[in-house]
Amino acid sequence: MLTAAELDRLRVVLVASRNPLNIGAAARAMSNFGAPHLRVVHPYDPAFREARSAVDAEPVLTAAEEFERVADAVADCSLVVGTTDGSRRTPQESLQRLEECAAVMRQHLRSEANVALLFGSEKVGLSNQDLSHCDFLLRIPTRAEHPSMNLGQAVAVVLYELIRETATEPSVVVPDEPIATAGERERLVAVLLQALEHSGYIHHGRDPSSEERIRRLVRHLQLNQSELYEWLGLFRQILWKLDPTKDRPVEE
Repeated sequence: MLTAAELDRLRVVLVASRNPLNIGAAARAMSNFGAPHLRVVHPYDPAFREARSAVDAEPVLTAAEEFERVADAVADCSLVVGTTDGSRRTPQESLQRLEECAAVMRQHLRSEANVALLFGSEKVGLSNQDLSHCDFLLRIPTRAEHPSMNLGQAVAVVLYELIRETATEPSVVVPDEPIATAGERERLVAVLLQALEHSGYIHHGRDPSSEERIRRLVRHLQLNQSELYEWLGLFRQILWKLDPTKDRPVEE
């Protein structure tokens, strides 16, 4: 069973949710299982905090944080997990069984790392751009004829599996040194994109598919924090050599 301190490191992120009642139901499920931190990215209805479906979960809704971008909503998290019903697109991220994914999340939460759990909109789920921020995906094993679940129900099922301890817990190796957060990885992605634009490899304005591809490559490196800052310093030096008009990079 996860402790309150461990659940305090979990961020439930709802991306482009269309129905405030569903946000309220998700908040109620979070309150049921002791997950206090709700984050919303571009909610369809800004009045979601008044949702009557959040029975006895008003504190979760009141404290909910709003973000413009998924990147900002997961910036402080070392592990980002997306959810999918697997029917709308072929993701490039690894798809995990729910119980296996929950075990990985528990290990990270117990290692004092923040974890983000992403749920997409009720109509289209998570976009390819959203998925590019995810370390891996999980799917609730619904039947193929009717794969999509109500948002509040999906949050409840995943949180139940997360807090449920099993006797045959899979062994998960968590690095001794903290791994880079999503926000730190995004800084490296930004520098790489600048260098690629300057070299002419990608066009000005950043083709979204190129950005997604670079983000996935950086994520697959599984860099810890010290490694990431070494790479960040190296590429900033290269970028400065490509464009000496920029300020000389300062080591962090």
